[in-house]
Amino acid sequence: MVGAAALSACSQPAEPVADGLVLADPYEDESLNPLMGFAEDGMSKIFDGLVTHDADRRLQPALATAVPEPSADGLTWTARLRPGVVFHDGSALGPEDVVATYRTLLDPAAASPISSSFKMLSGVRQTGPDTVEFRLRHPYAPFAHRLVLGVLPSEKLTGGPLESSPLNTRPIGTGPYRLAEWRRGERLVLAAHDRYWGTKPKLRRVTVAFVPDDNTRAQRMRRGDFDGTVLPPALAGTFSRQNGMTVYGHDSADYRGVMLPQKNPVTSDLAIRRALNLAVDRQGMIRALLAGRGQSAFTPVPPALAEFADPAATFKHDPEQARKILEDAGWRAGPGGTRSKDGRQARFTLMYPAEDSVRKALAGGFASDAGKVGVRVDLLGLGWDAIEPRMKKDALLMGGGTSLDPDLVAYGLLHSSQAEDGFNNPGSYRDATVDAALDRGRNSPDRAVRTEAYRTVQRRLIENPPWVFLVFLEHTYVMRGQWSGYRPVVDPHVHGTLTWGPWWNLPEWSRRG
Repeated sequence: MVGAAALSACSQPAEPVADGLVLADPYEDESLNPLMGFAEDGMSKIFDGLVTHDADRRLQPALATAVPEPSADGLTWTARLRPGVVFHDGSALGPEDVVATYRTLLDPAAASPISSSFKMLSGVRQTGPDTVEFRLRHPYAPFAHRLVLGVLPSEKLTGGPLESSPLNTRPIGTGPYRLAEWRRGERLVLAAHDRYWGTKPKLRRVTVAFVPDDNTRAQRMRRGDFDGTVLPPALAGTFSRQNGMTVYGHDSADYRGVMLPQKNPVTSDLAIRRALNLAVDRQGMIRALLAGRGQSAFTPVPPALAEFADPAATFKHDPEQARKILEDAGWRAGPGGTRSKDGRQARFTLMYPAEDSVRKALAGGFASDAGKVGVRVDLLGLGWDAIEPRMKKDALLMGGGTSLDPDLVAYGLLHSSQAEDGFNNPGSYRDATVDAALDRGRNSPDRAVRTEAYRTVQRRLIENPPWVFLVFLEHTYVMRGQWSGYRPVVDPHVHGTLTWGPWWNLPEWSRRG
C-alpha cells in the first residue's frame, strides 16, 4: 500500500445520499488485482473467492457451494462451483476461471507477490462441468482459508508478468461492487453489481477518498466531507462526544512489534533480545500512546485465536531483571549510560515508516524504555523503498497478524525456510524447535495436535525471542449519521476501508433516516 495525496482542502462537504456512502482512507492500493495481493485476507467488495468468512471468522461458502474439505490423505481438495454467477462484464463464471486464476498464481512468469503463500499447492485442474480439484504437495490443514483469493475471468489472464496486467487498474470480478472510477491520488468509486449472486447491495455507490494525513482526515470528517473513516485511537476519541458521530472500536489480531535482525551484531545477542522484552512497558504504551485501546502482545498469536493462544507465554515488565540479564552477559554500563561489550556499544537503529503516526509513537516509546536499561536505539523514519534493503541488519517497527488461523502469519514470519523472503522472516530468525512445531501445526488435521504445536511455538518465543512484540491494536473508526447493517468483527492486519473493519459486510449497510 502507498499513501496518496489528500483531496483539495477547498472541496465542498458531501451531501448525504440515501443510497451512497463516502469514506476516507489513508491508503491507496497500488493494484486492485487479487493476484497482486489486493484483499489477500478476503472481504473484497470487487471479488469473491471460493470461500469467505462470517462475523465470527468461520469459513462459509462463496463461489463454492460448500466449504471444500480435504481427501483422506490431505492432498486433494475439491470445490463445486455455485451456478448462475456472472462477472462484472457479463461473462459466466466457470471452472476454467478458477483454474486460470490459480495457475497464473503459480506461474513463475507471472511473478505474483503472493505466490509464496501458496507453495503447498502443486496444481489445479477442472474435474467436471462445475468442479475444480486442488492438489497439494503436502497436507496443509488451513488450506481452505487460502481460498478467499478473488477469482478472475480466464480470458483476461493472458500470461506474462502480472505487474503489467490491465486487471491491476481495471479489475473484473464477481463481487457485489464493480469499479466505476479510479482517479489515482484522489478517489475510487464503486457501483453496485446488479447481477450479483449474493446479498444485493443497498448502497448503490461507494466513494473512497484517499487522504493519508490523519489530522487532515479528522478535520474533513468534522467538516462533513465523509460518512466514515479510520483514525488512530486518540484522534478517534475526540469524536466520541460529538453529536451525530459514532466511534467504533474493533479488537484486532493486528500486532505492532520490533523485529530484531539476527545479522545485526547487537540484536543477534539473545541477552539483548530477552532484556528488551522485559524492559518495555507495554501497558504504559497502550495507556499513553493508544488512549488505552489495545492489548499487550508477546507473540504473533492473538487472544482472538483463543484455542491456540497460550496465556502463559508472556513477559512481565521488569527493568531490573533486564539490567541483570545484560550485566550477566557482559554488557557493562558506560559513559552516558549506554552499555558496551568487547568494545561494541549496545546501540542499533530502529526504522519505522515515516508516514505512520502510530508506529512512530510506538518506536519512540520502545526507544525510551530501552534507554532506561542501557540500550541506545536510534530512530529513523523512512519510506518503504528505503526500508526494505536495510531489513537484514536494521531493526524495524513492523505490523501484521491474522484472526483466522495462526499458520497464515506465523509460518512466514518465523520459519527458517522463509528467511529474507521479502517481509517473511526479514530478520533471519532460526530456531529448530519453532520450525518443527510450525511444521506440525500446518501439516496435521488434528485440532489438538495443532493447538499444542502453536503453544509450543509461543513458549519457545519467550525463551528465544526474535522480536519485541508490543501491542495488538484496537482499530478505531468514526461514522457520521445513522446506519443499519453494522456488525463487529475482529480485524486482521489490513490496509484500507474496503476489506475488513466496519464495512466488511458493506452490501448489508443502508442509511437510516
